[in-house]
Amino acid sequence: MQHDEMIGKVQALTRLPGRGPAERATQAVLTTLAERLPSGLAGHMAAQLPPGLAAPVRQAAEAPTERFDLTTLAGRIAARAGTDEDMAVREASAVFEVLDAALAPELMDHVAEALPADIRELLPAGRAGEERP
Repeated sequence: MQHDEMIGKVQALTRLPGRGPAERATQAVLTTLAERLPSGLAGHMAAQLPPGLAAPVRQAAEAPTERFDLTTLAGRIAARAGTDEDMAVREASAVFEVLDAALAPELMDHVAEALPADIRELLPAGRAGEERP
C-alpha cells in the first residue's frame, strides 16, 4: 500500500479534517508502536511500509524495547499528534486497521503476539479476539 493511500484511509477512518492531522496521527502511532515492539519486529514492519512512514519506525526501533500498556500508548500518541488520549486511541485503532491491510498477515500476527491484551484490543476484530499465550 502506498503512503498517500494509507494516510487517506487513516483520515477516513478517524474523520480527521485533513491530510496533515492524519499524517501526524499515523506517524505518532507508528513511532509509539515501534517503541513497544521488539526491534527486529519493528524493523520487519518498517521494511513493508512506504519510505516516509518507515523512517520513524526504524528510528524508534533503534532504542531498547519498552514494555507499556494502553494508557501509556495513548499518552504518547496524544503528545506526538497534539490531541487528547481518547482521540489517540481512535487514531491508534485506525492505524492498526490500515496496517492490517498493508502488512503481510504473518507479520501482523507477530505484531499482535508482541502486544499486551489491552493494546491488542485496538486491532481489527479478527486479530484482537485471537487468544495469545
